[in-house]
Amino acid sequence: MLATKQEQRKKTMVSEERNYIVKTVSDAKTIAMSWLKTINLENVVFLGLPEIDDRYNVWRISLKRESRGSKIGEIVVDAYSALIDGSKTTKPKLLEIRLLKKNEQSIRKHRPIEYSISPLRNTIGQGNSADLLEDMPALSVDLIFTSPPYFNARPEYSEYEDYLHEMRQIIRKTYRVLADGRFFVMNSSPVLLRRATRSESSRRIAVPFDLHRIFIEEGFEFVDDIIWVKPEGAGWATGRGRRFAADRNPMQYKAVPVTEYVMVYRKKTNLLIDWFIRNHPDREIIEKSKIADGYEKTNIWRIQPNTNSKHPAAFPKELAEKVIRYYSFQNDVILDPFAGSGTVGAAAVSLNRRFVLFEINEEYVKMICQDAQQWLGKEFDNVLLINCEQASESQQFCFL
Repeated sequence: MLATKQEQRKKTMVSEERNYIVKTVSDAKTIAMSWLKTINLENVVFLGLPEIDDRYNVWRISLKRESRGSKIGEIVVDAYSALIDGSKTTKPKLLEIRLLKKNEQSIRKHRPIEYSISPLRNTIGQGNSADLLEDMPALSVDLIFTSPPYFNARPEYSEYEDYLHEMRQIIRKTYRVLADGRFFVMNSSPVLLRRATRSESSRRIAVPFDLHRIFIEEGFEFVDDIIWVKPEGAGWATGRGRRFAADRNPMQYKAVPVTEYVMVYRKKTNLLIDWFIRNHPDREIIEKSKIADGYEKTNIWRIQPNTNSKHPAAFPKELAEKVIRYYSFQNDVILDPFAGSGTVGAAAVSLNRRFVLFEINEEYVKMICQDAQQWLGKEFDNVLLINCEQASESQQFCFL
């Protein structure tokens, strides 16, 4: 007993010395329970005593089937960021299998997998996507395509780590609503931070590469890196390259950026792509969804940027249409958690898909609602409007 108290005092001292965010056993339990709630296992899984692993600066919380039962997995929490380490935490499916006391092979053998058609209707929601996603049914989205706000685009992103933390929360919560084996496509690019004074240097932050790490840690598989190429003149607005163009001195060279990344990820599954094509219940939809000639044959896509939008960073509808065509079937549900001016919704409707659009800016939501009335005509009355002033009684209630 004495040794246990001494160890606890030592752990507390380590957490204070290293300035951990997660300092106590109670903090670790709270974070672990919140994670269990996101996967609907908070009432059937018991937490063991959290232990700090100061070699790796993480908390380890064992998971049990019964309060005094054997361990069936663990949750690993980064002590500095308070985030769940998805690469080290036991996967939800494995926990479910162990709770049922069955192995994966027996589940596959006795319960054949059925193709599920999402019941969601077209939806426009105003608010923080992290909150709105929590109310969505699990496995109800067929494709996610988005372009998150640039770092420093909002006051709450004053620190880059805050930005990455927010992106991780969205990616983690979309994992639950995205159907197994379906795609998450994200458009992003490095961000230029201009120098504050002449004595400082400007710098670029490689945002896509940090986001890639988060996707992998949160359970997605990398599929493709598509390079969106804009006309050469599009990059001069950043100011990069002008000094070199004038002086031509070595070490001053900076390439003018005219590209963005369209990164393609797939939610992990044992199902091959062919399974979705063979098992889709509507063969007519499969036929109508086939890609016509003139498709992109390489990962270099040359597309004009959108210069006519009221949104300061709108991507072109052509880009959204290509992604939607290549990674979804007709009638599928397309989610954009950072909807902006609603380009993904417009593209989805034009390609006979459904949409779910979340946007935090009230003015942009009003813009989306006005435009959606043009996309849909009378069918706009069936759109679910969440936290929107324009919502009628029939446009509220639930996603289904």
